[in-house]
Amino acid sequence: MRVKAIAATVGSLALAAPLLTACGGNSAASDENVVTVYSADGLKGENGDGWYDQVFKDFENKTGIKVKYVEGGSGEMVQRALREKSNTQADVMVTLPPFIQQADGKGLLDKYKPEGSDQVNGADKAADGTWTAVVNNYFSFIYNKKELKQPPATWQELLDGKYKNKLQYSTPGVAGDGTAVVIKAMHDFGGKDAAMEYLGKLQANNVGPSSSTSKLAPKTDKGELLVANGDVQMNFAQAKSMPNLGIWFPKTAGGKPTTFALPYAAGLVKNAPHSANAKKLLDFMLTEKAQKQVSEIGGGFAARSDVKPVDANSIALKKLLDGVEVFEPDWADIDKNLSSYVDAWKSATGS
Repeated sequence: MRVKAIAATVGSLALAAPLLTACGGNSAASDENVVTVYSADGLKGENGDGWYDQVFKDFENKTGIKVKYVEGGSGEMVQRALREKSNTQADVMVTLPPFIQQADGKGLLDKYKPEGSDQVNGADKAADGTWTAVVNNYFSFIYNKKELKQPPATWQELLDGKYKNKLQYSTPGVAGDGTAVVIKAMHDFGGKDAAMEYLGKLQANNVGPSSSTSKLAPKTDKGELLVANGDVQMNFAQAKSMPNLGIWFPKTAGGKPTTFALPYAAGLVKNAPHSANAKKLLDFMLTEKAQKQVSEIGGGFAARSDVKPVDANSIALKKLLDGVEVFEPDWADIDKNLSSYVDAWKSATGS
């Protein structure tokens, strides 16, 4: 999801990307007291106040293991790990669907069922243990509350000329949330052809491609954009420092607003240089304490069904979904046909 190519080490200076991709052997293995995470963006705070920031800090304090963090779009992280398959650098991968399934299909993930994963619903984890959700989340759109008193009620309203060059969504096939635009449109419009016909028309108002979903929120908050795509967790967290952000869910004319679960799913990378440390981190992210912090700090939904937070954020998040129909995509179909759906989108939009 989203691309923001950052490599950082918790509690220290930034880790330069070349150190992770050195050709002369497995450089990451030279330090056994680390764990390297390749992740989609959204869980690390802009000001060090995100869920990852807290969890990684607590993990390091408890275990002495430093977390080396590399951030990018879901698709980008999978492709990077694939390029490094003969010289694995990552220990843990966290992406959105369908990219976690893609990583699994390409043989990038190993089987490991973290402690606490038995409390994660079956739809939010792989039956064979190659991945499990660590933070639940839902796809959404955002709008500028200062410029628009109400969000657009329907997809069709977004075709209005007032949104020309004031609307943008991240690139399907590169960003998880961008891919989610195609998935939701296919559901709402009743199939691929109708969805592509609509997205082709919408392109007249679209600013253009964006590899990063997270970068669309500041533009929307400032009024450079009126509407953009996102997801509930990321945008809810961003709204703490971006007061003009509003979250909404498009619907078709005469239909209901819809969304679908888009969890941050984590897996142990096959041939991870620090496999034991990776397992410890995966266990830690699913502890009750860390799961309670998902809403309190991260603005997301706990992945464990037995963790029921009652903080103000969790109450507000539940209210956001009132009246919104949640559907379950056919992830097996999407994983199998993702390339053809992305190609259809490119053809429809001329991208």
